[in-house]
Amino acid sequence: MSTTQEDRNKETYDRFREAVNSGDLEVITKAIDEFIHPDGRFHTPEGNGMTAVQVQKRVWDVLLRAFPDIHVAVEDVLATGDKIVVRQTVTGTNTGEYRGRPATGRSVTYGEIFIARFADGRITDLWGVVDLYSQLQQLGFTDLAA
Repeated sequence: MSTTQEDRNKETYDRFREAVNSGDLEVITKAIDEFIHPDGRFHTPEGNGMTAVQVQKRVWDVLLRAFPDIHVAVEDVLATGDKIVVRQTVTGTNTGEYRGRPATGRSVTYGEIFIARFADGRITDLWGVVDLYSQLQQLGFTDLAA
């Protein structure tokens, strides 16, 4: 795969992240439809038989209600072949219900790493590791973080 293709994959991911940082669910939903293949797979327990498009729409609906000011900052991007690896830092303030709990008003900062595989300019596979333990601890949800 050419460097040009790797650069295009990084650019596609960056455009998706920009949409996420808009804080606008409609913009994010359109970006999900544009940048993730309809049959794309999300390889995490969160996926549980749903397509990557379905999971991403659900995840961002939940996150925006809980953290309306959520922001994803890319720390590192590595591209090789048809995949990119992205290390990110997520920040936000919990001002809405999250995981069945009322808003805490607390801010969170946590890390995540995603691997995205591309075909024809769209994400076809997505693997992710999110530091959910740190997020829940910062919210004071120690009973969920244990």
